Amino acid sequence: MMRPLPSPISSPPLLHVAVIMDGNGRWAQARNLSRTAGHRHGVDAVRRTVRAAAALGIDYLTLYSFSSENWKRPASEIDDLMGLLRLYLRAEIAELHKNDVRLRVIGNRERLAPDIVALIDHAEEQTASNSGLTLVLALSYGSREEIVQAVRGVADRVAKGELSEDEIDENVFAGHLSTVGIPDPDLIIRTSGEKRLSNFLLWQSAYTELLFVDTLWPDFSAEDLELAVAEFRRRDRRFGATLG
Repeated sequence: MMRPLPSPISSPPLLHVAVIMDGNGRWAQARNLSRTAGHRHGVDAVRRTVRAAAALGIDYLTLYSFSSENWKRPASEIDDLMGLLRLYLRAEIAELHKNDVRLRVIGNRERLAPDIVALIDHAEEQTASNSGLTLVLALSYGSREEIVQAVRGVADRVAKGELSEDEIDENVFAGHLSTVGIPDPDLIIRTSGEKRLSNFLLWQSAYTELLFVDTLWPDFSAEDLELAVAEFRRRDRRFGATLG
């Protein structure tokens, strides 16, 4: 179970950090363990990272937990991952709620088992009024699928006469994404040394700072997050503009 989250340390605010949690399988293989063991240790890293994000005063933490492409994995591994998800939603939500963490889940819920959807719905409802860290889990999530669904939503409104073509702009389109109400990520971290976004928050990351670290996800620590935030704060974010 999680211990109470510490109060944020005094530091410049960082609104939204997103993490591509990669390397569970390689971590397990290096120790002659099953991939399931790697995923279990990955859950421990989730707990550490949530605590560290709260301590750093981060407002939003998005974790790429299960991608739309992950459905292509062996059925046995998918079953293990869904089992871990069930355990997390049952065991951790009360602690998250106690510590003022709000949970939000993005992704295609139609592919998830009904009992998992019910657990997600309950967790979101239970934590909806919390005002601390917002933890966003990207489950059965793929950015291209999300963008296609947004296009369909905009087209449907135009067909119904609720929206004219001239009214379509970036803000209107973003309002049809699953991340509506969530600020674009300031920083995306990918663990395990891989250097790609893997269909994660493609629209939302247009001006996001990217950081690729060699640490495998089960080894990711509070210090790793602190170092990532320190690196972010050394960068000069221009958003396409030049300095005067």
